[in-house]
Amino acid sequence: MSEPLYDKILIATDGSENNRAAVEEALQIGRVCGSTVIAAYVMDISVFESASVDVAVRDTWTIIQREADAALAYVRTSAEGVDLETVTLEGKPAAEITRFAAENNIDLIVIGTRGKHGFERLLLGSVAEQVVRFAPCKVLVVK
Repeated sequence: MSEPLYDKILIATDGSENNRAAVEEALQIGRVCGSTVIAAYVMDISVFESASVDVAVRDTWTIIQREADAALAYVRTSAEGVDLETVTLEGKPAAEITRFAAENNIDLIVIGTRGKHGFERLLLGSVAEQVVRFAPCKVLVVK
């Protein structure tokens, strides 16, 4: 029996509607290749760098945790027939995605070009670009 084309696939998800195409693509590749698929949500803690009020920080942290839980729950509901793991990371998204990929011998990262709306959408485009630039493995960018 030959080795699978991709042993480990990392889905970088932000939970947005626009990111669902990337999630579906990664899961389909995982099914076809018999890969382990790891869905990762990065809690961008840079929002706390300028925060000074403890209550606002706690409320924001709770919201971010809920977003992470919802994003990963969506992947779980779509992952029938896939060996799926989920992970929540903390830090700057592109750096955490590429670090995780390097430390966990990821063969393919799947990421969307479009995420949340407005300013966040611009940031996700930047995240995808940085992941492509610094990833230690192949990257599939889905639009």
